[in-house]
Amino acid sequence: MRRAPPVSLLGYALLGLIHGKPSCGYDLRKIFAETAMGNYSSSPGAIYPALERLQSQSLIRGAVEDSAGLRRRRIYRITTKGAARLREWLERPIEKNDVMRGGQELMLRFAFIGDILGPGAAIAFLRQFRALLGAYTSELDTYLRQQAERMPLSGRLALESGIRSYRSLYDWTQYAIRTYIKFENKLRPRPARSAEGGPV
Repeated sequence: MRRAPPVSLLGYALLGLIHGKPSCGYDLRKIFAETAMGNYSSSPGAIYPALERLQSQSLIRGAVEDSAGLRRRRIYRITTKGAARLREWLERPIEKNDVMRGGQELMLRFAFIGDILGPGAAIAFLRQFRALLGAYTSELDTYLRQQAERMPLSGRLALESGIRSYRSLYDWTQYAIRTYIKFENKLRPRPARSAEGGPV
């Protein structure tokens, strides 16, 4: 059985956006040009070829539709196969290498995970991310203590900058977990109360 062709980070970004809202190429290109999503695209011109690749893999389907103006636009919608591929990517366990690469892919996954898999999955993702960040930062701290005197000053300061970045990301995961737990608590239905004020 042939393995499915790999989907690029840009491809997953497009799948996540289209899953949230069927969109035309122009609107998607605008998102990448005007927001931090641009980090996942090598250039604005890369969007259309990426859409074609996703369509050739049957992960999205484009159809020309009337728009509010005189122009007609090709609107892309995610297919059942595309939604399954996206979920598979979102559900993939976090690995140490993901953290070592700076977490860019992890943040993209997190951007979609809450709406697609739900708050519980988002919290589990954050807890796993936090644990790996804590372990990796400890490794870097140990390395710095052992090697600091042998390192050139610029090299040591660059490593310290990286360690500070990982600590900051660790602090953010703690904040994000607390925020999600508050959000979940608000969604939970409160027990009904009797006329006397006690639970029914």
